[in-house]
Amino acid sequence: MSFPLLTATAALPAIGAIATAAVPAARRTTAKWLALLFSLATLVLAGIALVRFEPGGARYQLTESHAWIKDFGVRYELGVDGIGLALMALTALLIPFVILAGWHDADPLETKSSRWRPTQGFFALILMVEAMVILSFEATDVFLFYILFEAMLIPMYFLIGGFGDRAHTGSDENAAAQRSYAAVKFLLYNLVGGLIMLAAVIGLYVVAGTFSLSEIAEARASGSLSMATSTERWLFLGFFFAFAVKAPLWPLHTWLPNAMGEATSPVAVLITAVVDKVGTFAMLRFCLQLFPEASKWATPVIVVLALISIVYGALLAVGQRDIKRLIAYASISHFGFIILGIFAMTSQGQSGATLYMVNHGISTAALMLVAGFLITRRGSRLIADYGGVQKVAPVLAGTFLIGGLATLSLPGLAPFVSEFLVLVGTFSAYPAAGIIATTGIVLAALYVLVLYQRTMTGPVKAEVQGMADLKVRELAVVLPLIALLLFLGVYPKPLTEIVNPAVQHTMSDVQKKDPQPEVEAAK
Repeated sequence: MSFPLLTATAALPAIGAIATAAVPAARRTTAKWLALLFSLATLVLAGIALVRFEPGGARYQLTESHAWIKDFGVRYELGVDGIGLALMALTALLIPFVILAGWHDADPLETKSSRWRPTQGFFALILMVEAMVILSFEATDVFLFYILFEAMLIPMYFLIGGFGDRAHTGSDENAAAQRSYAAVKFLLYNLVGGLIMLAAVIGLYVVAGTFSLSEIAEARASGSLSMATSTERWLFLGFFFAFAVKAPLWPLHTWLPNAMGEATSPVAVLITAVVDKVGTFAMLRFCLQLFPEASKWATPVIVVLALISIVYGALLAVGQRDIKRLIAYASISHFGFIILGIFAMTSQGQSGATLYMVNHGISTAALMLVAGFLITRRGSRLIADYGGVQKVAPVLAGTFLIGGLATLSLPGLAPFVSEFLVLVGTFSAYPAAGIIATTGIVLAALYVLVLYQRTMTGPVKAEVQGMADLKVRELAVVLPLIALLLFLGVYPKPLTEIVNPAVQHTMSDVQKKDPQPEVEAAK
C-alpha cells in the first residue's frame, strides 16, 4: 500500500492540535513553538503532494478509499484535482503565518473576562481548523465532506467568541458581549445552511444509492443514473444554499463583518482566506459536478447575486470607519468575483475564479495581518484614530500599501491575473454582467487608497507619534506573502498548469464550451 499522503497531510495538524493542547498551562512558549512546527511540517507534506501531482494525469490523484459506515454506503474516500490541491497548499501555506502573527494574541490578560483564555487552546484550535479544511479539500465522498463542512464550525466558534480582538473602545463586558454575538451569528447562519445541505445529502443518496463522487460520475456516464429535473434542482438548491452562506454571497453575508471585526486579525484571516474558500470550492466540486443541468438553470440568478455582492460589498467598504470591517466588506466583493467566474461557465472564468481563491487568500492575509499589527500598536480599529503613520513606521506603511494595492488588483500583483481572467470569461458569456462587474474595480481603488491616505499620510497624530515599526517576527510574516504576491503576479504559470486541467473536467461535467468570438468577414 502506498503512503497515504493526503491522510497524513490532514492528520498532522490534528495530532499537533492534541499535542499543543496537552502542553502544561505554564509552558505557553512551548505550545506556540510546537504549533508552529506542526504547521510547518504540514506545509512540507503539502509541498510533496504538489510535486507528486501530475497536471495531465487522472482527474483525482493521490487517492485513498476505505470502507467506513458500510450500512449506509459511506466511505473514507480522498483525492485531489488541481483545484483542491491548490487550495490545500494555500491552507498549509497560510497557517504558519497565522500562528506567527497571533504569537501574543492569546497571552493572559489581567481583566477578569480574559482569565479563561488559554494560549494552548488558541493554537490547538487553529491547527484543528487547518486539519478539517485540508481534509474537506481532499474528500471525494459527499457524506465525509458534509461532516467536515459542519465540524469546522465548532473550533471557529470558540476562536471568534473566546479569543476576540483586544482593540475595543468599550468596556470588557461590552467587548465580550459583541464577541459572543458575532460567534453565535456565525454559528447559526452556517448551521442553518448545513442542515439544509444535510437534507440534500440524504436526498442525493436516495436517488444515487451512493455518496461517492466517482461512482456517481460513472453512473451518469453509463446512463444508469438519471434524475428528474425537479429533483436535481431541489438538490442543487440545498447544496448551493449552504455553500453560499459559507462563501459568503449576498444576501447571506451579514455574519462575516461581525465575525471578522470581533475576531483577532489572525483568526479573521483564518475565516476569510481559509474557511470561506470551502464554500466556493464546493460550488465547483459538488454543485457543478453533481447537478450540471440545475447549475445551468440557476446561473442567471446566481450571476445577478454575484454582481450585487461585488457592488454592494465595495460600496459598504467605501463607507466604513472600522479598518477590519472595511476589509471584511472588501472580501464580500471579492467573493462576488469568484462566484461570478464560476458560474460564467467559461474556462477563463473558472480558471480565474480558482486563481482568485488562492490570490485573495494571500492578499487578504497580507493586508489583514499588517492591519492587525497596526491596530495592536494603537489599540483602536477606527480609521479616524490614525494619521501620518508612514512618517514614524515607514516599513509598516509600505507593506500595508502593497497589501492594499494587491486587494485592488494592481497589475503586477497576483490578484490582477485572476480578476482579469474572471472578467474576460464573464464578458465572453455575459457582456452586461462583465460591464457591471468592472465597477467593483473602480470602487476597490477608492476604498483602498482612501484607507491608506487617512491612516498613513498627513500630519502625525499624537497617539501614533511613538509607534514602533515592524519587528523581526512581523517581517517574517509579511515579507514572504508580499514576495509571493509579486511572483505570482508576473509568473502565474505554476498555478495555471495545475488548475486548468481540473477546470476542463468541470466544463465537461456541465457540457459547456467557451463562446467563440464573432469575427466579421472581410469585405
